[in-house]
Amino acid sequence: MDWLKKLPGVGPWVVRLMATHAWRSYERLDRVKWTRLAAAMTFVSFVALFPLLTVAAAIAAATLSESQQQELQNKIADQVPGISDQLDVHSLVQNAGTVGSIAGALLLLTGIGWVGQMRDCLRAVWECPDKDQNPVLAKAKDAGVLVGLGGAVLLTIAISTLASALVGWITDELGIDKAGWGSVLLRVAAFSVAVLADFLVLLYVLTLLPGVEPTRRRLVVAALIGAVGFELLKLLLSGYMQGVAAKSMYGAFGVPIALLLWINFTSKLVLFCAAWTATGSAPDNPRDIDVSDDVVPGPAAASGG
Repeated sequence: MDWLKKLPGVGPWVVRLMATHAWRSYERLDRVKWTRLAAAMTFVSFVALFPLLTVAAAIAAATLSESQQQELQNKIADQVPGISDQLDVHSLVQNAGTVGSIAGALLLLTGIGWVGQMRDCLRAVWECPDKDQNPVLAKAKDAGVLVGLGGAVLLTIAISTLASALVGWITDELGIDKAGWGSVLLRVAAFSVAVLADFLVLLYVLTLLPGVEPTRRRLVVAALIGAVGFELLKLLLSGYMQGVAAKSMYGAFGVPIALLLWINFTSKLVLFCAAWTATGSAPDNPRDIDVSDDVVPGPAAASGG
């Protein structure tokens, strides 16, 4: 793209763009073949998604009332667009024990594999070498990471649910017009709470999962970009994905296509956030290694873990 720098009028803007941290993060992604990494993350996430949803639905369905079950199904629709119509929570109530046990075993196996693949993809963005470690200990560590990540996700869902319920309660109690500015401000507040919850999860994903220690400033910015981007993706793509899944021309492939599309966009967003944390502040450094005094990587970042 050097020829763009020589164009009159456009050239100076291109030079400025290519000097930004965002552009250098993209260059790192392009160097590590990020579309392949996103494809791998999409596949393993897609495989692990169904036992995860089944376990959550089976456990919750056995302990919730009918109205709460419907609320759960609506919440799943918000978090994973395109799948709520295919998930019959009421049928899970009758077979919660059997379904939960089988899905739990599958979740453990697929979840550990998912953690390993996600870690490898994020470390590839950091261009870290593979670790030589005992495979049994590695699987045990991945199981611990899976449990921690699951707890963080459950916490974020609880926070998001509480925020949504609080907005509805305030709107009803104060008699706020749902089409008025007051309702809009409350929804913006709920969106901000959801962003905060996603921010906390991304702090976990971008550091403990790949085993690196990025500088605090870049980590905070990357997690904030990812949190806002994730919520915007849900808002912008949920309607489209539900429309794709509902079209008869797609038949039985409607829901998988919608899910794969949503997961792939999310995976690319996570990879960009990882590249943001891994990219150094010196634009002339081809390997993006930090050289300035204010951005010194931690020992895990310097050693690749």
